[in-house]
Amino acid sequence: MSYCRWSSDDFLCDLYCYESAQGFITYVANTRPVYLEALPPEIPLREDTLKSYMERWDKVMDMHHAAEKVPIGLPMDGKDFCDKTLSDFLQTLKMLKGMGYRFPDSVIEAVEEEMRAGGEKHAR
Repeated sequence: MSYCRWSSDDFLCDLYCYESAQGFITYVANTRPVYLEALPPEIPLREDTLKSYMERWDKVMDMHHAAEKVPIGLPMDGKDFCDKTLSDFLQTLKMLKGMGYRFPDSVIEAVEEEMRAGGEKHAR
């Protein structure tokens, strides 16, 4: 299961995080896209908005391909982490967020919820 990908938040996410047999993996990007124009308004994904949602996605993909990729310039650029427990993973996420790396707040919320629901979890 992935917690977030670089494509999350219209490719504005600096992390790719997932659980593997080795642990909770976090890859930190080296670059961020700088879009040449403002992103189109978000469209909720529902059955009645699917066509508009997909049209927006195609537009964002075109914008991403045209975007300038600039170095992030933070200390953990290009690093990767393998945390053995959820609590260690949570600490890594909080450290990266505190340094200025961008990723959805829902990632930290999901890890905290997992910890509340199942206690400390070790990698499979």
